[in-house]
Amino acid sequence: MTQSTTFAVHIPDADLEPEPLDPSQILEGAPEVSGKVLWQSEDGRRIRGIWQITPGVVTDTEADELFVVIEGRATIEVDGGPALTVGPGDLCVLREGDRTTWTVHETLRKAYEITLP
Repeated sequence: MTQSTTFAVHIPDADLEPEPLDPSQILEGAPEVSGKVLWQSEDGRRIRGIWQITPGVVTDTEADELFVVIEGRATIEVDGGPALTVGPGDLCVLREGDRTTWTVHETLRKAYEITLP
């Protein structure tokens, strides 16, 4: 459901839809991803939503993203950069093109905004 007006969402209780991972991204375990786009700009370059992943280890190439962890814990290792340990209440910024490895310790739910090139 994409909103076109002002809105509020209680993130912990929001219903999410499955977003299957590419099997080549999974390094360990059987993590499952779900999410929901809450808003998208007309040109499709800015996206706001909720995303969740269950425990496991996955790789990704990031977009320009700002997110806040609502629940859960993970360590995000950035190739050539820091290892970020995030949990409830933490704000994180990832840069477009960052290659990351996510070790999800507890099911992680986040609210995010992505800006695409």
